[in-house]
Amino acid sequence: MGSLIYFNSASLDGYIAGPDGRWDWATPDAEVHSFVNELVAPARVHLYGRKVYEVMKVWDDLALDDLPAAEREFALQWRDIDKIVYSSSLGAVTTRRTELRPIFDPVEVREFVDASPAPVAIGGGRLASAAARAGVLDEVHVVVAPAVVGGGTRFLDEGLRLDLELFDQRRFANGFVYLGYRVV
Repeated sequence: MGSLIYFNSASLDGYIAGPDGRWDWATPDAEVHSFVNELVAPARVHLYGRKVYEVMKVWDDLALDDLPAAEREFALQWRDIDKIVYSSSLGAVTTRRTELRPIFDPVEVREFVDASPAPVAIGGGRLASAAARAGVLDEVHVVVAPAVVGGGTRFLDEGLRLDLELFDQRRFANGFVYLGYRVV
């Protein structure tokens, strides 16, 4: 039986992008990027909303020779996973191994995750919040960046209530901190 895991980076005040839409303050160094690669590698399927997909699709055709080792490893991982994009406004997807669905159906997702031999990753605060509200989110993983950005796109929706149990943590030399939680 698989599990539905949400991973993202966030500022100390809980944002994945600042008020200007930028997230350069959360850019991982090689140590953090390698850790994230290892963390998400078991997931063979990733679920995305439109905005996250539009950010992530750059990995599909970046020139690998131009990338540092950790980024090259992530690009190869991303190209080798199946992706499901939930969007009613996106007309088509342009990346390999990607399927477009008009709506997020939590019952279908729970059945799919339960039948999966590996974890399924979900990307983006809004989609993860929808999964949490529907009771299908199993784990929350966050790399907290040493920054306070004062507003923007939230890690999880305001008003969402989740009880969590810490099962993993790690501190990095650059001041970033990883926290892994199970939803209880």
